[in-house]
Parts: sequence; C-alpha cells; structure tokens
Amino acid sequence: MTHSFPLFALSVLSAPLLLAEPPEARFAAMSPQEAHDYECDTLMRVADLSLIPPTINTSPLPQYDYDQLDYGMTIGIARTPGGRLWAAWVGGEDGPKAFMVAATSDDDGETWSKPRLAIDSQSPTLPLPRSVIVGNLWTDPLGRLWFFFDQTMNHYDGRQGVWASVCMNPDAEQPAWSAPKRLWHGAVLNKPTILANGEWWLPVEFPAIAGVGPMRFANLELEPLRGANVFVSTDQGQTWSRRGCVRFPKPCWDEHMFVELKDGRVWMLARTRDGTMQSFTSDGGKTWTAPTFPSFKHPVARFHIRRLASGRILLVKHGATIDAHEGRSKLTAWLSEDEGQSWKGGLMLDERTGISYPDGFQAPDGTLYISYDRNRSTDGEILLARFTEDDILAKQLTGPKSKLKLLISKPLKQRKPSRSK
Repeated sequence: MTHSFPLFALSVLSAPLLLAEPPEARFAAMSPQEAHDYECDTLMRVADLSLIPPTINTSPLPQYDYDQLDYGMTIGIARTPGGRLWAAWVGGEDGPKAFMVAATSDDDGETWSKPRLAIDSQSPTLPLPRSVIVGNLWTDPLGRLWFFFDQTMNHYDGRQGVWASVCMNPDAEQPAWSAPKRLWHGAVLNKPTILANGEWWLPVEFPAIAGVGPMRFANLELEPLRGANVFVSTDQGQTWSRRGCVRFPKPCWDEHMFVELKDGRVWMLARTRDGTMQSFTSDGGKTWTAPTFPSFKHPVARFHIRRLASGRILLVKHGATIDAHEGRSKLTAWLSEDEGQSWKGGLMLDERTGISYPDGFQAPDGTLYISYDRNRSTDGEILLARFTEDDILAKQLTGPKSKLKLLISKPLKQRKPSRSK
C-alpha cells in the first residue's frame, strides 16, 4: 500500500530543517574569550570523569589472569595480622592505559595466587583513557588492610585523586573491600607513617607539573596546592586533613616518605629531577626547612626508607655504595644507627639492571620484605627479597628464612612482535 501526502504537509515537515540554525552558528558569534572559556569548560568536564567512583573487582579472572597481562610495575606489598602477604602492581602500561591488580601469598612469599582483585577504570565510552597508576597497600595497627590508589584522566590530568578502600578481613577466603572513598587530589605511592603521638601521616604527592597531553590545560587553579603534601589523621583514618607541603626544586613525581627522628623532628625525603632531596619539620609538619641533599646518592627513581623496631633506619636504594649509583640497577639495603647521618651494610638485593620501585615492611619477627619490579615492559616481573638486619650488616644472607629474587608475578600474554621501520 502506498501513502500520499499533501504538498503543504511535506513543506511543513521540512520547514524546521530548512530554517534550523547551522550548528556552528553559536560559536561563530562568540568572542575569542568566550570561545576560550567554552574550551576550558569542556576540558574540565572531561577531567571530571575521574571523579566517578572506581570499582574494586574481586572476581578478576579470567580477564586479568597472567595470560592476559603483558606489563608489570610494582606498587607495594603488605602483611596481614594472620601472616598473609598482599602485593599489588600496575598492568597495561606506565601511562594512560594503566590499571591495578593484586595477589596474595599464604606461605611467606614462596608462591602466589592468581590476581584476586583488579581496579580498572577504562571504558570504551570515554573520550580519553582513565588510568589507575599510583598506589600502595598498608596494614594499620587495627589489622585493617588499606589500598590507596589514584584515578586520573589520561596519564596525569593535573589533579588525579587519592582513593582509599579498606579490607576488614584480609585473611579471609573471600576478603571484602569497602567502597572507595576519595580523600583529596594527587596520589599516594608510599605507606603512612605513625608518629609517637599517635598521628598517622599520609604522604600525598600532588606533582608540581602540568597535566599530560590534552590535560595540560586542566586544573590549573590548583597550582598553589602542588608539592609533597602532608595529610594527617588523628582518628585512625576516619578523617584526613592537610597539614603542610614542601615544594622541591626541579619537581618530579614526589614519591616522598617520612621518618620521625629521635629529637622529635620529622624527616621527609622525596624524588626530584636531581635525585633524592630532604626537608625537616619541627612543628608537626606545618613548616619545613629549605630542601637539601641527604647523605646518600640516588637516581631519579623511587627509594624506600623506614624506622625499624630495633631503632635503626632501613634504606633501600640503587647503587653498590652509599654515595653513588648506576641508574636503576644494583638494588641494595642499608642501615643507619645515627639518624641517617651514616650508613652500614650494603646487602645486594638484585645486581641486575632494569630494577626499580622498592616498597616493603618489617614482620613481627623482624624479617624485612621488599618488593620491586624488573624490566616492566619486557619481563614485567614483580619480585620479593626477604632478609634480616644481620644480613644487611654481613652483606650476605645468613638467616634461615632469607631469600632473594622470589617471583611474585610475571605477565604471560604473548606480545606482538614490533614492526621494524
């Protein structure tokens, strides 16, 4: 059956199409400043996509099994009250496509599970990738396991955002994680430090650098807050408040850490483009001394420093000697008995190149655990060193439990061969 329409009806139906304003007309009428403001508003709408709460995937298999992973950058390692080890690392890349996975060990790091959770904020409907790329695991004095991680548009959108999820039963067969809560801007790569007065200090890095790629014009109004920030909780992590900040020269990813000294000061060490630098506070983190260089040399990379139960300070750095390094190679462990003025030992944890990003903890029996990665884009290995203070001083393994180069994870996805040009 065919239908015929009166000519006037066709003209009425088509009239809106003929009279409609061209889509570019409203922009043509804008002044240069109005067009710029519209561009900035659109960019911020994209940046705000990082504020959508991320999801913790506790059933990550088979999508995030080892045969689906082809990259490995370590994030951190922690021990639960029951002795279970949790390790987390970045998959995808050290870039816009990054996501996180975590696995566990119930035999002191000898063997590891398949990934037990994943945090992947990528979505096919996004105009830009949304990455999860910086974070750490930490067991608090109440036995709760914290997972700090960031979420940002692209690689870095000039704002990021620290999110935290807490697991109340990390030793359970099916651990349960709380809904992630956004704490502030920036990111947390290193664990909190608990001071003698009971305060929890969280090292929130908010890099004093512009966003990456199309995000370089986003969040510019946050410039005054950038640097190695100090966030403090006086109520066991229920709330956090910004206490102070250090803006280091030639800023990089700050990746800073704290050590409370015996004289009451707090020592901050951070990564800069000239290597590791330091600053001190005597008023609870409100003000800080002008940055200087510490007693050791380190490349532009992450290090690890913590006060031990013995009172000594542990330092894990690159370099066979305390005053030199050869880039990201020769990962060594040192001890200080004079508050970081000098260092003893020099246990070689891994002599190879392409190793980086140490993180760790001390177990109740005094054993030290350090995780790190090797050749992120090729081997993608996440490794574990287990040793003692005596091993460090002897410069060799002497303890019955001490082992080096234990494998936590290795990506098994077949990589596509690169095309030669």
